[in-house]
Amino acid sequence: MKNSTTILILTLQISLYSFVVSGQSDSTRPVHVGLVYPISSNGLKAAEYTNRFSLHAIAGLSKNETTVAISGAANVVRHNGNGALISGAINAVGNNARGLQLAGLSNIVKNDASGGQVAGFLNLSGSANGAQIAGFANIAARNTKGLQLSGFINKSRDADVQVAGFINVAKNVKGVQLAGLINIADSSDYPIGLFNFIKSGEKSISVTVDETMTGLASFRSGGRVLYGIVGAGYNFQKNDKPLYAVEAGMGAHFAVARNFRVNLEAVNLALSDFKEGTYMKSSLRILPAYRVSSHVVLFVGPTINYVNYSKEKGKGLVDRYLWSKLRQDDFQGLFLGFTGGLQIML
Repeated sequence: MKNSTTILILTLQISLYSFVVSGQSDSTRPVHVGLVYPISSNGLKAAEYTNRFSLHAIAGLSKNETTVAISGAANVVRHNGNGALISGAINAVGNNARGLQLAGLSNIVKNDASGGQVAGFLNLSGSANGAQIAGFANIAARNTKGLQLSGFINKSRDADVQVAGFINVAKNVKGVQLAGLINIADSSDYPIGLFNFIKSGEKSISVTVDETMTGLASFRSGGRVLYGIVGAGYNFQKNDKPLYAVEAGMGAHFAVARNFRVNLEAVNLALSDFKEGTYMKSSLRILPAYRVSSHVVLFVGPTINYVNYSKEKGKGLVDRYLWSKLRQDDFQGLFLGFTGGLQIML
């Protein structure tokens, strides 16, 4: 009797287990393996199944992925991809993705991508929550929360942090925009780039002169706090050959009163006659600035400068140094100076 009861219980357990497995098998598969659609364990109906683990030599097709999907070329998920999607070329998700998408070429998510997207070329999503890292571009049609890092361009509506080799584009940026050349936004207080076109920020043309009688016309552009500086000019001291100047750097505004603030600038300047020898000066400027009118600002202040020149290029522009060193044709020196000028707000 006891043995019969035990056998009956085991039979019922096995039957129940078989029923559950058969019920899941209509929509869920623990493993999906294959070459390329439809040559796989899910065959022609691969797009109707949710898989816990998928492995394809070339490309896999599924309804959902819940844990890991790996393919040599492409993972194509019609609805949601959760966990890790890893492919040699493309991960394409028709709805949302949660977790890591790692692709040699591109990650494409129609709606929300949460976690991390890492691609050799492009990350494209409706919105992103986490990190987007791409060799060329990160594009989000809506908002991003976290980091966008690319070799060329980042684009989003609202963004937290954008770092690009060439250009960042957004509407509202909460954190830092760092670009090799251009930042564009409606609102961005902390853009770091040579050119920053911020709708709520400032743009101006400045005319300056320093202790070496180098005159510069410069374009300053940025947000409420940080801004970029690019300029060109000429040294008006009597030199054997004309010395032309270019400068680039960044600055920060510190408000003191309604029409008065202090600008802190870090700038590199080069003087050259485009022949042998160079004159390079790195400066830290502290520039009190007074707004005379809505479009005119006057500023002047002290600077501390490190200079390095070769072939006596620029020798004699400064007489007194806090510290100096001459080694063969290479001169280095540290000195105090000044910069003053007029700024026209655009």
